[in-house]
Amino acid sequence: MAKVAPSILSADFSAMGQAIKDIDVAGADLVHCDVMDGSFVEPITFGGQMVKNIRKITNLPLDVHLMIEHPKTQIKFFADAGADVITVHYEACSKISPTYLEETLQLIKSYGVKCGAVINPDTDAEKIYSVLPLCDMVLVMSVFPGYGGQKFIPTSLENVKKLKKFALENGLNYDIEIDGGVTVDNAEEIRAAGANVLVAGSAVFKAEDMACAISRIRG
Repeated sequence: MAKVAPSILSADFSAMGQAIKDIDVAGADLVHCDVMDGSFVEPITFGGQMVKNIRKITNLPLDVHLMIEHPKTQIKFFADAGADVITVHYEACSKISPTYLEETLQLIKSYGVKCGAVINPDTDAEKIYSVLPLCDMVLVMSVFPGYGGQKFIPTSLENVKKLKKFALENGLNYDIEIDGGVTVDNAEEIRAAGANVLVAGSAVFKAEDMACAISRIRG
């Protein structure tokens, strides 16, 4: 069965505590925290302090997605804040050096936190094959990172299928997460492609019945 990770990017930031409690009661499996720096992507969201505060009010795993330049410099802050898994972008790391992604994943693991690589919709999954043995999770973006509410890009499922095939062929056991435009209507197709962690923002936080929405996305 798939897991559902509501993205707090779609929550009301003035009532974040209540939003976290609501998704917890509704049956969320993880809390997806989108961290944006205004450089790798245009918006700025929040930093480690928000994650630290959320940690105090839920036992759900905190899934921290770093959409930032130079992610290595921020790992300690989010590990100390209570992140359970930290994912970093191939695109941000590859601009720095060919080994920066691997080094960052190793650093995350050194703090006892699960790690993962992220790819944008126009990045081929093959670009990260070399680091997959290190990954606990791989995140496939199904929209271009930066803004919530975008429409799902169907071609991103090809990356999901490639990552599932690579795991099966190489005896690897990472979660395949997908983020962007996930709804109750396309969740079945996404799960069928091989994703087992579905990030949903608007589809959960704007639903009349959160528990029903989470249940339908989970399948």
